[in-house]
Formats: sequence, structure tokens, C-alpha cells
Amino acid sequence: MRRAFVVVLDACGIGALPDAGEYGDAGTNTLGHLAMEAGGLKLPTLERLGLGSILPLRGVPAAEHPVLHGRLHALGPGKDSTAGHWELMGVVMAGPAPTYPAGFPAEVIELISAVSGRGVLCNRPSNGIEAIEQFGAAQVESGSLIVYTSQDSVLQIAAHTDVLSAEQLYAVCREVRDRLPSEHAVGRVIARPFDGASNALRRTDGRRDYSLAPPSRSYLEEVQAAGVEVHSVGKVGQLFAGVGVDVQHPAATNARALGETTRLMESLESGLAFINLIETDQVYGHRHDVPGFHRALREIDSFVQRWLELSRPDDLLILTADHGCDPVSPHTDHTREHVPLLAVFTGHRSRRHEGPLADVGASVLWWLTGRQADALPGDSFI
Repeated sequence: MRRAFVVVLDACGIGALPDAGEYGDAGTNTLGHLAMEAGGLKLPTLERLGLGSILPLRGVPAAEHPVLHGRLHALGPGKDSTAGHWELMGVVMAGPAPTYPAGFPAEVIELISAVSGRGVLCNRPSNGIEAIEQFGAAQVESGSLIVYTSQDSVLQIAAHTDVLSAEQLYAVCREVRDRLPSEHAVGRVIARPFDGASNALRRTDGRRDYSLAPPSRSYLEEVQAAGVEVHSVGKVGQLFAGVGVDVQHPAATNARALGETTRLMESLESGLAFINLIETDQVYGHRHDVPGFHRALREIDSFVQRWLELSRPDDLLILTADHGCDPVSPHTDHTREHVPLLAVFTGHRSRRHEGPLADVGASVLWWLTGRQADALPGDSFI
């Protein structure tokens, strides 16, 4: 009857990986630089658990008695949500997924037009807000779709809900996902509906990610095979294309995800809940919005305190991340970083743990089932 909660603070990296320079990310440290730019972080619950014991952070001193804490590293390539979440559950990509720094080739654009019956605008790397600001009015007037990408392996399609309803946009993205040729099989096709008047366009909460199915077995499937129910909150279920997930709890905002997680803490009898808190990435990270990023972390911090109060003696609570999004980086994309690890469970010792992201999945499997999956990467830290 044990429970495990894995909470991903999206984009909260904590120091550059050794190969970060190959990604243009040498010297990055999302939480470290955020703390400096904010004049110090105020996160009393995370401080008490040991966030400042992982790495020096302004405003977050080392804890006197930290929980199990440390940093985790990627085994495979990439620095996006798909790679990070997959690796947390033992799925390591053999090679990098395709990216399009010069925009998508003609055959991809022609496929989008054939599926949608519409033209295409933009077709270049862009921040999502900027893409809508620059092309939103033209999209409404022409009916063409805004297509853009980033440093990550993503194909994003945006349309005003007055021109194309959210459901129609989802249908286009699903078909594009299904029909993309293998050489252009991006990690995610993302639907980005927006609304509002021409001078006040804004993205809705209707984002939807259509991911590739994981190329290998994950710890989610191992947990399922042991008869343990798996829940996802936020975009996690979409990142795994539903594979290994029994119940998906949609949560397009932190408020919704924090609330869903709290309800699961209150009601779940047993099982795994794998949670993504998106706004430290989507809303604040990519905009280098330091005050907003700090506010989001402070809200998370207060909920972590509530979760600790709701925790049972047989619960495992893991707080981690998937990649970075350094607020002082010269670009606004993700950054190739270590991620933090804080793990609360009965019998934990104040010790440090360093290892791959897959150690999270291995630890969850061991906690919930007492089993190991020798074919998967990662070792339990429990």
C-alpha cells in the first residue's frame, strides 16, 4: 500500500553538465544564477530539506539535517522535457532527435499544409510569445498556421481559436505527428491555441503535446507490471504518449497541478504519481523573468510543506527537475544542466547521492515493489 510522488520542477537545473559547452551552455546554473539575480531566494521548506546543501545558493543556506540530496545527470543527449522526463524513468535516447535551427524543410511544411488545408507562417526558431506577437494578426487575417521550433526537437503549431478551434488544432497536430517521416520525427508536436483581440493576443491553457512513444521500456511500465497504478499530472502523460500511465490528470498551469497533486496526496491509497510543474519553464524560464520564477518557486515551496504534512510513513516524495533554463543565458532556450535531487522517505539518512536521472525510476520501483529492473539504467538510492 505504499505511495510514491515524483515532482518535476520544470527547468530548475543546478549547474552545467560536463558537455554543456557542446550545447552552447557552458557555465550555466539556473537556480544559482536565479538566486543571484533575485538577491537571494526565500524557500524555507526546500531550504530545510536541503536544497542549499546540494550547491551554494544565495538566500538558501545548507540545512543542518538535510534529507537525501544531491545532483543527477543525463546519460543521453538533449536538454528538453522529453529527454529529461524519459531519463527519470530509465529511457535513454541513443542519439539526438532532429532539430531545425533554420526552420523546417519543404516536405514538412507541405505535410502541414496538406493535413490542415492552410498555409504556413513563420517557420523558424522562435519564442512562443514572440511568434504570436509577430504573426498572430496575420494568422487571423489569412487563416494560415504559425509554425515554429526552438533549439529542442519540437514542431509547434499555433492558431487563434476563432480561426481554428482547439479541437481542430489538436486534430491537425495528431495527424502531423502520425504522418511525419522517420527522418523528421521530432520529439514533440505541440498544439498552441491562442485567443484575444489583435492588440492583446494571448496563449490559452489548451496546450497539448503529441510525443513520440518512448523507444524502450520505462520504469512506469515496470511499476504497472507489478500491479501498481500510475498517475500523471500535467504534461507527463503526454510526454510518454500515455505509455505506462493509467490515469492522466490534465494540468496546464501550476495552480492546477499543485491542486491535483494535493488531492492525490489526500485520496490516493497506493501507487505512483508523476507530476510536472510547468510554469518555471513555460511562463518564466523562457522569458528570463526572475521575479516570476522566484514567485513560482515560493508557491511550490508552500505546497511542499503541505505535502509533507499529508505524507504517510510509507510515502516516498522526490523533488527534482528535467533540465535548466538559465535566466542569464544569452539565449532563451533550455540549458544542459544537472538537476537537483531531494528525496523524503522513512529511514532516509542525511546523505548525498550523485547519479543518473534514471536512479529516480529505479528508486520508485524498489520503494513500491521491492523489485529491480536489471535491463534498465539506474540504481535505487533507497
